[in-house]
Amino acid sequence: MWRGLVVDKSWSVSGVPLCVAAVVAATIGFTAAPAAAETLPWLPVNACGETGFNPAKEPPSPGGPLLPSIPPTVSIPIPYPDFVPVPVPGPRVDQTRVAQDLPADPCADPCPDLTDEVDEPETGPGSSGSAGSSGSSGSAGSSGSSALTIPKISIDPRPETIPIPVPGGPGPEPQPAPPVEINPAVRGSLTAAMAKPGVGDVRLVSQLTGQGSENRTDKRWQVDGTDLGITWETKPGEVAVAFGDTFGKDWAPPGAFGEDWRSNVLGHSTDTDLSDGMTIDSMVQDSRCHAAEIIDSRHVNNFETTTIPTSGFAIGDRQYLSYMSVKRWSMVPGMWYTNYGGIAYSDDNGQTWTKDQHAKWDNIFGARFQVSAMVPHGDYVYMFGTPNGRIGTIGLARVPVDQVLNTTSYQYWSDGTWTPVSQHLATPIVGGVASELSVRYDAASDKWQMSYLEPVGGSIILRQSSSPQGVWSDAATLVDTADYPKAYGGFIHPWSTDEDLYFTISEWDSYNVYLMHASLHP
Repeated sequence: MWRGLVVDKSWSVSGVPLCVAAVVAATIGFTAAPAAAETLPWLPVNACGETGFNPAKEPPSPGGPLLPSIPPTVSIPIPYPDFVPVPVPGPRVDQTRVAQDLPADPCADPCPDLTDEVDEPETGPGSSGSAGSSGSSGSAGSSGSSALTIPKISIDPRPETIPIPVPGGPGPEPQPAPPVEINPAVRGSLTAAMAKPGVGDVRLVSQLTGQGSENRTDKRWQVDGTDLGITWETKPGEVAVAFGDTFGKDWAPPGAFGEDWRSNVLGHSTDTDLSDGMTIDSMVQDSRCHAAEIIDSRHVNNFETTTIPTSGFAIGDRQYLSYMSVKRWSMVPGMWYTNYGGIAYSDDNGQTWTKDQHAKWDNIFGARFQVSAMVPHGDYVYMFGTPNGRIGTIGLARVPVDQVLNTTSYQYWSDGTWTPVSQHLATPIVGGVASELSVRYDAASDKWQMSYLEPVGGSIILRQSSSPQGVWSDAATLVDTADYPKAYGGFIHPWSTDEDLYFTISEWDSYNVYLMHASLHP
């Protein structure tokens, strides 16, 4: 989903820092030759004897240092225009849903005719495509010589989509615009800064998705590669978990590539004991053993490449998802460009979703609330937001709980005032830049917790505050790239506490989701 360059800065290749080598690799398409599973004893094995992935840095190879496999010839992509007609409005969304029927034996394959065939993996027109947005390259597990061989260079012409809008079908039914209800400006105040969170032991609990995971999502729902894992409580005793760009059985590491591409999928879990992992009970299906794309996307580069969830929450019986409509990925690692940030809702516990046609924040001049984390608390829903990409500060807005879909009712935190001014004037609530926000309120301790990827230092960090606007505490490190070189994300599970923090991370090479635990102390 969200591509970014996160590498272990302490490694080097023939005197060249690996961070530099990774940029070169991401640019010209180096890939590392995977080592055989039998030579990688640190890889996990699930209860069914299937080998999974480990997002942590690999231990040293007995044969020498781990180095990327350099091909003899490197292709330099040269774009050329490819004019693609795009019907506007687009087709109506197929909301077909199929109930799941899982066997009692968790190691039995529910749909062997669909998932157990052996196909030759190939790189398809997936979310990343040839846009170079993956960026997370570097050492991936093969041993080699100590010298960096200079490969031959070849030219690789590649199409660059130029979308041409053409008249489409009837499209979705128009939704009436909400009335203009501007809430007046209200002075607010900052709260005293809390101490920096005390982060103790941090451990990898389990692999949640993909081949070799305890959930066996590849066999049950054709979810072989995916990322994010955004969780929220849908009702007492149940959470939803939303994933980003998802690929089926033709997926092969590293990264987000494949033919069976869904921009997002959704599961549910009633597992209250997270100490040994999180069991996914079900996923929303559009056919047998196939997770559905719940928020539709046009999948047209430079128009709407994908639609990616950024947070979820419930108010009563209605579920909400904030999401971003990605126009295109960037050649620059960690950057992408959005059309807008929006809100979708579901009134059937996440089975079907409706994009609200008016609850949108268009990306005009680098608008801030393109990647948002939304949290209901008291009379308001608070929206923490950043611009598209990974180089932007965090702004804050709020809206009455009964006006979530009415953008005119939002107030933005601006220099000590909740004001209905333009989102562009929202005051940053913490210093520095952030990506992939996750925020929760812990009722037991009356404390707000915020995690995000800090792209400059390359760490997933945690802050805390006694109010949404802050003052927020100094940052504590949850995950360091020295331990997890390709990690991103950091989405907090809603059943965490102020002592036990459970959160999900994604890892680029294995392109799957992992549950982590951090012990917190005063």
